[in-house]
Amino acid sequence: MSPTALPYVLLTGLLFGSSLIVARYAVGQMDPTTFVWLRLAISSAAFVVVYAVSAARGRPRRPPTDRTLWRDGAILGIFSTAIPMVGTIASLRYLSAGVTALLLTISPAVVVLLAHFLLPDERLTPRKSAGIGLALAGAALLVLRGESGLPGVAGSPIGYALALGAILIDSLMIIYTRRHCADHDTFDLSAARTLVAVLAVAPLSLLFVGFDLSAVTRAGAAGLFYSAAAATFGGLMLFLWVNQRFGATAASLSSYVLPVVAAVGGVLFLGERITPVMAAGTALIVGGIVVLNRPEAAAAVFQAGE
Repeated sequence: MSPTALPYVLLTGLLFGSSLIVARYAVGQMDPTTFVWLRLAISSAAFVVVYAVSAARGRPRRPPTDRTLWRDGAILGIFSTAIPMVGTIASLRYLSAGVTALLLTISPAVVVLLAHFLLPDERLTPRKSAGIGLALAGAALLVLRGESGLPGVAGSPIGYALALGAILIDSLMIIYTRRHCADHDTFDLSAARTLVAVLAVAPLSLLFVGFDLSAVTRAGAAGLFYSAAAATFGGLMLFLWVNQRFGATAASLSSYVLPVVAAVGGVLFLGERITPVMAAGTALIVGGIVVLNRPEAAAAVFQAGE
């Protein structure tokens, strides 16, 4: 990795990790689905602003009109944005930001494992198998020991199911993206999937949960806007930019920063804890991802996300 990329990699991990901390604080004041659709709506507004500003500067970036892009945007919006985001945010009611971030870190291992069965040109090697085994063993350790990262609270099967289900669905969509979305403009595809995700989550949330912001404080509202700006829009755009300028390997390194930021920030700001079980799980998961990132194995993970 080029040393020039390091500040951007660290910033990407900081944005994603801090967004988890803020999200866990905010879902204590509103329903997770309300948080998700408001966050997505704010991000959609940011995309609209970019399109408008580009037009005003005489270099118009026109909203996408291609039917294939909208078809793929709809699929990704529902299965790679709406469902995984609701699952991840809802898990924060049962798990600490640090534990949730650790579970999210196994995503590259899940992608490689699924690619072996779903992509004809991605076969498991001994090195890939070792990396997958280590990462999944770390996740299994957290689950089997009932680690929540919250003082005096045992890990909830619901929380684990929400986080791991989100990882599985999103990993399947990474493979779908590789197979079907390589020719789409990344910004336009991101705008389409974000808008579709809003349209999918908002009506269901309003119908089954309602719209109650009576418990939301100024800090909670600020957290919502920060989460939308930091992760859903800004973090995603920065990740894509790093991926395009410095390569997929550099962009992927932000996954090492995310759990550190989430775990340490959770301790400092939310009263969460870092336990020996979490430390052992971190060592196994990060060790597994490091093995996967070795040159022989890296292509399957990172090309899948491009």
